[in-house]
Amino acid sequence: MGLGSENLDTKRFTDEMLDWVRGRGRILIVIHDNPDPDCLASAIALRHLFVMKVNREATIAFSGMISRSENLAMAKELEIPLTPIGLINFREFSVVCMLDTQPGTGNNSLPADSSVDILVDHHPMRETSKKCRWVDIREDYGVTATILYEYLVTQGVYLGTKLATALFYAIKSETQDLGREANKPDRDAYLKLFTLSNKKFLYEITHPKLPVEYYLMVNRALENTKIYGKLLITNLAQMNFPEMVAEMADFFLRLEGIELVLAMGQYGDGMLLSLRTIRHDLNAGILIGVLVEGRGHAGGHGMMAGGKIENVPASPEAIHEAEDLLAKRLLAELHIVDAKPQTLQELREKRNFNDPLREV
Repeated sequence: MGLGSENLDTKRFTDEMLDWVRGRGRILIVIHDNPDPDCLASAIALRHLFVMKVNREATIAFSGMISRSENLAMAKELEIPLTPIGLINFREFSVVCMLDTQPGTGNNSLPADSSVDILVDHHPMRETSKKCRWVDIREDYGVTATILYEYLVTQGVYLGTKLATALFYAIKSETQDLGREANKPDRDAYLKLFTLSNKKFLYEITHPKLPVEYYLMVNRALENTKIYGKLLITNLAQMNFPEMVAEMADFFLRLEGIELVLAMGQYGDGMLLSLRTIRHDLNAGILIGVLVEGRGHAGGHGMMAGGKIENVPASPEAIHEAEDLLAKRLLAELHIVDAKPQTLQELREKRNFNDPLREV
C-alpha cells in the first residue's frame, strides 16, 4: 500500500500498517551499510513507534561500520541499539522493515532471498520496491527521518529528549541546516524538534574528538585534488573510514568557484564514490549512474549521490585506473574537452595573478 507521497494519508497508512504488524511476530529493521544519522534516527523512531503502539521491540540491523566520529558520538550519546547483520537469523523475524534504502540498491546487506514488508525512504522509487507490502517513498522530502517524525506526530506518540535529538540531528546533517534539498515538512520538523532536543548532546555529537588518521586522509584528499574549472575531483586512495568519501565531497563543495565535486576512495573490495553539486540543472543521482554503468551500482537524487565501483583492489595501479575511468566518464558527460587539471596550489597562484588586490 502507498507507493509515494502523493495523496498518501499518513494517519490511515500508519493505522493500517500498525494493525498488520500487531498480528505478527518479531520485527527487524534493516538500514543501509555504514549508517548515517538519517537512517539511525529513522530506525530508532520506527522502533519507538512499534514499542508505543503495538508493545513490541524491534531489532535494528546494519552492516559495514560506523566510522565517522560524529556518527559514533550520536550512537553512543543517544544509546542507539544496533546489531551487526551478520548475527541476524532472518528466519526468526516475521516483519522486515527497511529504512533510507531500498531492496537491490547495493548499499544494504539484506540477503537477496529476503523480502521487505515495510519500506520507508526518500530516494527515487526502484522497480523492486513496488513488491513490498507497505511502501512510503517521498522523493520530495529531504530526509527519511522527517517521514518517521510525521508518523510519531500523527499517531500521538511522545518523543523523549534523545529521540528528538536524534531526529533533529538527522535533518540538520542531511540537509546541511536546511540549506540542501529541504522542503516544508523538513523545515517544520527541524524547527519543532530543535526546541525538544538536548543541546549538550548536540554539542557532543557535532564536536567529537578526531583520530590522527582522519587528518592524514584529509591531507591525502587535498594532495590528490584535481580541478577542472567548476568541477573538482579528489581521490582518497585506500581508506580506513568509508564515510570519509561523503565528508570530503561536502568539504570540497565549499571551495569558492566549485559547483560539482566527485570524491572517491578505495575500501574493501571496491571504490566508493560520492557526488555533490549546487547546480539545479544537474541530477546527481542520474549522473553517478552514468559513472558506474557496467562496473558497479549507485543511487541518489538532485544534489547528492553515492555509489561503488566493484572489484577494485587496494593497489595503486587499480586505484589510479578506477579514478581515470571515472574522471573520463564525468568529463565526457559534462562536455569538458581538452581540459588540463589544476592542483589547489596552481588554482591559488592563478587567482592571485588575476586579482592583484586579493592579498590586500
